[in-house]
Amino acid sequence: MRDPSGFDEFYRDTSARMVRYGYALTGELAEAQDLVQEAYTRAWRQWRTVSAHPAPEAWIRLVIARLASDRRRRIRGWWTALSRSGPPEPARPPADDTVLVTAALRRLPEHLRQALALHYLFDLPVAAIAEETGVPVGTVTSWLTRGRRELASLLSAPDAVAAPRGPRSAAYGHKPTTPNHHPARLEGATDVE
Repeated sequence: MRDPSGFDEFYRDTSARMVRYGYALTGELAEAQDLVQEAYTRAWRQWRTVSAHPAPEAWIRLVIARLASDRRRRIRGWWTALSRSGPPEPARPPADDTVLVTAALRRLPEHLRQALALHYLFDLPVAAIAEETGVPVGTVTSWLTRGRRELASLLSAPDAVAAPRGPRSAAYGHKPTTPNHHPARLEGATDVE
């Protein structure tokens, strides 16, 4: 076991025991496997030194124990910091106008959504959008103009954005709401506030 070729034999003979040892230290198989992998990686890098050690298996066990100890310290530090700062604040729900804009955007064709998002969310100029999408500058300009016009139209008629359209709508139980088929506009229906 004193030459580099002895590493494979050393690994085959000891790795299962080392995983059991790592598991005993951590209580988690995946974590034990990670520790053992790191320990053998270090042993491989220093194989000439490790193979000359009087007890290479003890060297591996020591590395695994130190890695496990480092892990415990890191986790303890993380928990301490978390307990001092308390749990994170819950995320705020999106504003009503954000929900309406998002619903309206979902109603637009994908190419219009993409052009609007690249232009307004990422502040990309028309030329950069054209390059990214692989279409002429004039096409992007047309998409932005049409997208803004359709978005404005959808936002001015909130009933039109009440439910997204497309293949996912049915999966979420959304029913189309059009001016002629709106639940509140059915014959005999009363106004609901």
